[in-house]
Amino acid sequence: MFYAALILAVLFMGYHGWSGILWTVVLGGFLLAAPMFTGVAGTSLLCLWIGFGVVALLCIPSPVRRLLLTSWIIKLVRNTLPNMSQTEREALEAGTVSWDGELFSGAPDWSKLLDRPKPALTEEEQAFMDGPVDEVCRMTKDWEVVETHRDLTPEVWQYLKDKGFFGMIIPKKYGGLEFSGYAHSTVVMKLACRSISTAVTVMVPNSLGPAELLLHYGTEEQKDEYLPKLANGEHIPCFALTSPVAGSDAGAIPDKGIICKGKWKGKTVVGMKLTWNKRYITLCPVATLLGLAFKMYDPEHLLGDQEELGITCALIPTDTKGVHHGDRHRPLNAVFMNGTTHGEDVFLPLDHIIGGPDYIGKGWKMLVNCLSVGRSVSLPALSTAAGKVSTMHVGAYSRIRKQFNVPIGQFEGVEEALANIGGLTYIMDSARKLTCGMLDLGEKPAVPSAILKYHNTEAMRHVVASAMDIAAGRGVIRGPRNVLANVYTSIPIAITVEGANILTRSLIIYGQGAMLCHPYVFKEMDSAKNPDQAQGLLDFDAAFFGHLGRYVHLSIRATLLGLSRGLLHRPPDAPGMPKMAKRYYQHMARFSAQFALLSDFSLAILGGSLKFREKLSGRLGDCLSYLYLGTACLKHYHDDGYMEDHKDLVEWSLEYCLYQIQEAIYGVLNNFPVRPVAWILRLMIFPIGRTYNEPDDYLEKDIARIMLEPCDGREELISHAYRSNDPKDPTGRVENAFLKVIAAAEAEKKVSRAVKKGLIELPSHGKVRGINMEMQPIMYDEAVKQNIITAEEKTLLAEADDAVWDAIQVDIFRTDKFAETLMPEVCKLDNALPN
Repeated sequence: MFYAALILAVLFMGYHGWSGILWTVVLGGFLLAAPMFTGVAGTSLLCLWIGFGVVALLCIPSPVRRLLLTSWIIKLVRNTLPNMSQTEREALEAGTVSWDGELFSGAPDWSKLLDRPKPALTEEEQAFMDGPVDEVCRMTKDWEVVETHRDLTPEVWQYLKDKGFFGMIIPKKYGGLEFSGYAHSTVVMKLACRSISTAVTVMVPNSLGPAELLLHYGTEEQKDEYLPKLANGEHIPCFALTSPVAGSDAGAIPDKGIICKGKWKGKTVVGMKLTWNKRYITLCPVATLLGLAFKMYDPEHLLGDQEELGITCALIPTDTKGVHHGDRHRPLNAVFMNGTTHGEDVFLPLDHIIGGPDYIGKGWKMLVNCLSVGRSVSLPALSTAAGKVSTMHVGAYSRIRKQFNVPIGQFEGVEEALANIGGLTYIMDSARKLTCGMLDLGEKPAVPSAILKYHNTEAMRHVVASAMDIAAGRGVIRGPRNVLANVYTSIPIAITVEGANILTRSLIIYGQGAMLCHPYVFKEMDSAKNPDQAQGLLDFDAAFFGHLGRYVHLSIRATLLGLSRGLLHRPPDAPGMPKMAKRYYQHMARFSAQFALLSDFSLAILGGSLKFREKLSGRLGDCLSYLYLGTACLKHYHDDGYMEDHKDLVEWSLEYCLYQIQEAIYGVLNNFPVRPVAWILRLMIFPIGRTYNEPDDYLEKDIARIMLEPCDGREELISHAYRSNDPKDPTGRVENAFLKVIAAAEAEKKVSRAVKKGLIELPSHGKVRGINMEMQPIMYDEAVKQNIITAEEKTLLAEADDAVWDAIQVDIFRTDKFAETLMPEVCKLDNALPN
């Protein structure tokens, strides 16, 4: 009984992560009681006391521990740790730790998730969505933007300026709209439902660019000079970072600024001579204000002893002598302004540096800080928009399009694709809302922004591919009626920009997550390299032995949760929370502990080499990502009040995320280089093997049902998307037919039942497989005559048939006008060639 109590105490303390001092007290109590309950004495008791002394030495901070253990360990660590560059340090210190840190802890505190305020639009923001945003969507015809104008129309450009679209993040005192991050994201999302080119044009000035940098780092003079002009569109901004030889490795940019003296407005001043060559710069062809990242040098030591001063950011009016811009790239089939800029020996005073001379060399820190904000908004919103468009358009199309006289959405193969669209859209929107909520609380979610950059854009790829599979010819044939083609061809742009997805997954998500979110790793590295060795020893002692205690805690917690499949975890007790949701919290808690355990062993055994094992790092990043995405869905469900119509969406999303986490962990274990460690971890994490499966067929059918009928679930999936019922509008044509088919559904059932019973005799030419649309008016007339339907119902059926016939059509171009219609630039070029 004594030993059983001791084992239970150890498991209890380990599971709950008790402190070392409490471990010492409890184990000391058991040791004092041992002679009474076990009869142990003499040498055996002495051995127990020696063992207890070792435990106490490890658990209790003391000068003895630092002298005997820590001083030796820190020397070993100092000799093996690679030096951390200033660039790497600034990147790691750029963001804040939020819910991602809880997931990394292995024991997430659910109150820190559920107590977060629900993201919501203010009345002013909602009015902007219903007014100017809708108006821009109505003004924009994406086919004409892409194929005719190769640009937004002058009217749309002016409207965007007049209504403040370029100043959404700028405070009102400078003439901006001062919208929340959630509102900024929702505006971009709605615009992207209509036109990706329009959405990108709006999102760039409001994300990484001069305005964001000025707000955080600009001098008061710079803010007063530029922010009002950026807010009202007088200045169109761009930011030039990428060069032909430095893409993902942005720290390797060759562009340079040389500190020197020169003439400026008739006076000799200390300034900088800038030389650069940049490409892929969005809005650059039309920009009036260029933000530039470059490396600053001071060869004449005009500012001090140091020659290499580091990455710096400056503002350059594009009408400055020597600035070249205006040439365009064409990113696939999108026509947002994107192009090149270069300059050679362009002289500017030092007050053109963002933040002034004091910010020379601080550009990289400025950029990574702002990037963690911008990446949380722009591409996640654009990706979610693709999901909402696919849900609305393809869901409606699957309801109105029939084959074998059955809506195609009722075929199981199509159901599978519809479920993929609906489920991934719910995940993307949940993650978007959670992360924007962090921004609005003043956080800089560096790791969540990387998760969303990769996973939302990859989900976009899968969603739109599924939508194209269902739409088939309706999605393939380009023209004004097609709302999917431009989204489909633009997917690689989202995959590539703001950090290529391969790099983001394989290096950034886990690499940055481990450093930022882990409670001890960065502290251990930082304290080991601290020049103040006495303070470094104190800090390292606390971090190292805290980390050691974490191993014990996670080993016990992960094993027990694996054996119980999470049942030992106590889920949150929110009012109204269904049992289904509580069970998913338990599953997520289990995987949080197991991911944390696997992560710690990977870091301990592989150390710095882990960043070169990109496949393992990518899989560990997947674990963290799907923990974040799954818990974002639970938060979304909580915020919406556990609506019954959302239940299936939550179940699909969580089943999907849990399966992805399981497979990612298996991927790490199957490829872990130290096989004995992998075998032990497999027993601890999966004591009964694989237990999670992908969403089943019945759940997929439920998701498809949501997308095929007007219901709260469908409304949730397409909330804040641009919607139209105008039968002449590309977006509204299918939706109009969908609503008319739903309105006529009961009448259609009556006619169908009558035909099956033989109550309506069809003309001889109609006795073929299926019912020809030309025969339907005859049927309806007969049904009215026999009082099967009313005249009003006949009208509903006729209107639905007409709307469906129009909605399933694709665009046709006259053969002799085909090339001129679709490729006017090529035709102009051909006409210019000599005979």
